[in-house]
Amino acid sequence: MDLTQGSDEMKHGRAKKMMLWFGMISMTMTFAGLMSAYVVSKNRPDWLNDFELPVAFLWSTIVITASSITLHFSKKMIQGGNRRNASALLIGTLILAILFIVFQIYGFTEILNQGYWFTGAESTVTTSFIYILVCVHLAHLLAGIIVLLVLIYNHFKQRYKAGQMLGFELGETFWHFVDALWIFLILFFYFYR
Repeated sequence: MDLTQGSDEMKHGRAKKMMLWFGMISMTMTFAGLMSAYVVSKNRPDWLNDFELPVAFLWSTIVITASSITLHFSKKMIQGGNRRNASALLIGTLILAILFIVFQIYGFTEILNQGYWFTGAESTVTTSFIYILVCVHLAHLLAGIIVLLVLIYNHFKQRYKAGQMLGFELGETFWHFVDALWIFLILFFYFYR
């Protein structure tokens, strides 16, 4: 397919999708670099082999997965003309995103209560990596929440409908990316010790 073919609107849409993919690839590379450093650092003599991730991180994984599901179905509702259910699902997605952050805070609190800090005498290289990776992910999640707020705003302004979903699709793609990134991170932390 020739990317220069089609109307200006189609070209504009393809360009936006391409820019989103470039952004997500660069974010993936950032996490790949951090995770590579994690793998290399695992051979250090001061690495904590018995460190357990907080249960709150598992709950946050369930919540963020549910948020992807609600966002997906909100799109289906918009395309089907069911604005009321779409609104409820979008608000539900936002609530789940906030709940994810709450569970992350509980997770950090559990780590702190175990006596592990990000820096200082009580810190370890293991927990420092976990803090960095989770905080970088939270920064991306906050960007995702901003995207979600834009989706909700535009939905209530009735800017999305069947055949006119580009903005929603871009936001949905980014949200699913951030969710998948967290799921990958939590699996990495649990299975690569």
